[in-house]
Amino acid sequence: MTARIFQRPKNAMQSGKALLDQWILEFAPNEARRPDPLMGWPGSADTQNQVNLKFASLDEAKAYADAHGIVATIHATPPRRLKLQAYADNFR
Repeated sequence: MTARIFQRPKNAMQSGKALLDQWILEFAPNEARRPDPLMGWPGSADTQNQVNLKFASLDEAKAYADAHGIVATIHATPPRRLKLQAYADNFR
């Protein structure tokens, strides 16, 4: 089983920063998605891709992956840069 560990990204639709400190362990799909013969919707028998585990810190997520034998890759969060702008900059 392989998984990826990443920090929750900021929601682009809201300015709030709630839940940004959560780390998520998300499993990689084990099989390709195929169209359903009856309806044509894509799906697979793999239920692991529906599981998202949330942790308070990166160390907790790593410890869980190690304890359960999950090979996890960690995707680092890029640093947040605050872009300071003044209203007067629109008229320069």
